[in-house]
Amino acid sequence: MLPDFTSIPYRTARHTPRGSVRRAPWMTPEGTPIKSLYSEADLQELGHLDSLPGLPPFLGGPYATMYTGRPWTVRQYAGFSTAEESNAFYRNALAAGQRGLSVAFDLPTHRGYDSDHERVLGDVGKAGVAVDSVEDMKLLFEGIPLARQSVSMTMNGAVLPVMAFFIVAAEEQGTPLHALRGTIQNDILKEFMVRNTFIYPPGPSMRITRDVIAYCAAHMPRFNSVSVSGYHMHEAGAPADLELAYTLANGLEYVRASLEAGLNIDDFAPRISFFFGIGMHHYMEIAKLRAARCLWARLIKPFAPSNWKSLALRMHCQTSGFSLTAQHPLNNIVRTTAEALAAVFGHTQSLHTNALDEALALPSAPAARIARNTQLFLAEEADVTRAIDPWAGSYFVEALTGKLMQRAWSQLQEIEEAGGMTAAIAQGIPKMRIEAAAARKQARIDSRKDVVVGVNHFRAPGSKPPSDLMTVAHEAVLSQQLQRLNRVRATRGPIVVRQVLDGLRAAAQKPRANLLEWAVRAARARATLGEISQALEQEFGRHEGTVPLAAGAYLAESPGTSQESLALSDHFAALEGRRARILVAKLGQDGHDRGARVIATAFADMGFDVDVGPLFSTPEEVARQAVDNDVHVVGVSSLAGAHAILVPQLVEHLRTLGRPDILVILGGIVPQEDHNALLEQGIAAIFGPGTVVTEAAAQVLRLLLNEHHEPVQR
Repeated sequence: MLPDFTSIPYRTARHTPRGSVRRAPWMTPEGTPIKSLYSEADLQELGHLDSLPGLPPFLGGPYATMYTGRPWTVRQYAGFSTAEESNAFYRNALAAGQRGLSVAFDLPTHRGYDSDHERVLGDVGKAGVAVDSVEDMKLLFEGIPLARQSVSMTMNGAVLPVMAFFIVAAEEQGTPLHALRGTIQNDILKEFMVRNTFIYPPGPSMRITRDVIAYCAAHMPRFNSVSVSGYHMHEAGAPADLELAYTLANGLEYVRASLEAGLNIDDFAPRISFFFGIGMHHYMEIAKLRAARCLWARLIKPFAPSNWKSLALRMHCQTSGFSLTAQHPLNNIVRTTAEALAAVFGHTQSLHTNALDEALALPSAPAARIARNTQLFLAEEADVTRAIDPWAGSYFVEALTGKLMQRAWSQLQEIEEAGGMTAAIAQGIPKMRIEAAAARKQARIDSRKDVVVGVNHFRAPGSKPPSDLMTVAHEAVLSQQLQRLNRVRATRGPIVVRQVLDGLRAAAQKPRANLLEWAVRAARARATLGEISQALEQEFGRHEGTVPLAAGAYLAESPGTSQESLALSDHFAALEGRRARILVAKLGQDGHDRGARVIATAFADMGFDVDVGPLFSTPEEVARQAVDNDVHVVGVSSLAGAHAILVPQLVEHLRTLGRPDILVILGGIVPQEDHNALLEQGIAAIFGPGTVVTEAAAQVLRLLLNEHHEPVQR
């Protein structure tokens, strides 16, 4: 007969799991040591545990019943070249089980340019949908009742015209403003830190954010007027403590600006939402989302809200794009699933799952379907919605949450001591911290300290890329967009347009005038996105930001991996009488500069003289800077698909300027089928995702030392 199991002790003083507590702790990128065994003792003196879901500080979620009442909202962030194509994708996705729409706009739209502007012709429709006027917005949602559909729009720099177009499109669809549901990102501060799709300087940009918040509080009570984004910090290289602290610091800045404008905390705080990235550090990501809710409640409590919803942090999450690999793309399904599960365990309110092929190109329809179905499997088959807070009381997760809160609070204090986030951005503090972390991360991957399966560990012969990669017929898209833009201009009333644009410019001079109100008037008159943005640019100017490199961060993390590169660099300097000089450039309107900044930092650590070109440069401008600075190499970083147009133009401009000897190399997301054409047009080398930076530096130096400059492909 078996003994009574209740009498069997589960722990004894002599029993220790073999090999657990004696193992040295693993140090996370946040600087938190992770032990092999956690117990109740690790929860002592943690002040965040006295909480229930639905009650402050919302450790276990903002709602009392969480997913047992309703699962998270399944969203897919998407936009494809034209409004018609995007509309078809949205309608198919809704029919297949998606519950909310998330709109991706193309880069010219983000930067406030109409599609016919000379600076953006290579970017139109490449990384999202082009929206030049109300007519494009109406096509985008044709057949989709906005009164019943939640819509999320990722827009910051050109938030005024895009939000105005959405409002007028809803009006003309017959939807009253008070019925609109959804979210506008409207988080301009993070643009100055990482994503860089800003237009105006920080001061006027903060005023625009405030005006959108005020307009929505007065007219659109069900619409989230700002979505404070940590996702882009995460993708730029911020570890969890920096992403958490800087996201909350941005939110705090928006709260203060709104209060200064005369709003009551309960008028707008319940409609602030947050947006976090989810990476492969599974338990850290769960802890991050739990910590975010607790810290936000702590930050808002001093403002004495009377509505508990003002204290509750609600969030959207997106799985990481940086964690996806071009090698063996099918492995990305597993990565995305693990990340999605962390977001669900952290109690996100909505979720986007990235597609398996996004390290190669824009997501194809089959890959997007798999990504969406991943959420449906978790929600409908995996039983993760049965318990309200399944991680409550976990020694490990609760201890990790407490440690992360402490580290994030310390980072918040640094921002406060700098005078708040706007002042900290002016001093370059957050951008420098994130860039140093990104360089350290790349060094850990290159030195194989951090495992990336199929890239630096467990390598296998490369798999064939998917045959159905998404491609954009750029010439056709551009032609169609220009035709529609010209039609709008030809059929509107030019006098009325001029009057409303003059009124918008005048309103920009009056601090108490609401700029979104004036943008709506301009949208009704069929003013274009570029015209509305230009009217404000005439008053506010267009911002250009520069931040020094995080020198030494790469080499300090991985000092032993750069010996070959350093030796070749010294050899080149001895032969030439000076160091190899490289201009790291971004072409077009792509502001995602993590790769470019990491390369610049790492190459500087490996003995190169490094120039970093301004963002949003044309091929002609980059060629001129390369010649003026007498560089040996131009390194172009590309993520947004415009490489096939812009990089060959750069090569041709260098030839025109009499410097065909300057090598042009290309790195980033470049589909394999583009490689041969680019190499034939004079590109010296192409470095795709997963390239070891030290090996790339050595290869560039060999090219410089080889007078024949044989094309090299990695």
